[in-house]
Amino acid sequence: QVQLVESGGGLVQAGGSLRLSCAASGRFFSIDVMGWYRQAPGKQRELVATQPTSGSADYADAVKGRFTISRDNAKNTVYLQMNSLKPEDTAVYYCKAVVTTYRYVHNNYWGQGTQVTVSS
Repeated sequence: QVQLVESGGGLVQAGGSLRLSCAASGRFFSIDVMGWYRQAPGKQRELVATQPTSGSADYADAVKGRFTISRDNAKNTVYLQMNSLKPEDTAVYYCKAVVTTYRYVHNNYWGQGTQVTVSS
């Protein structure tokens, strides 16, 4: 089993910044991808950014140039630096990890979510 613990959400004014963190723990062979998704009220969950262990990050068009995803593989942690925040960024942000188990099975795990609210 893998646990993902998120932190760093909160209330910020438009134009401000926040940094989200997500730490993975448990038993697994490797973490292949870590990323962030968000879900606003009345909307479907959408991709924000993903970062594979090897390879380039991928961003939603709505956050390109404002958000930066990074990973500390030694700590099994992924970060999301969010700058120039807009009210439309308001959502619950979820961390996701794609993990390879010791039985070489790929599983998806989600964090509990952290609220980000941007006031105008």
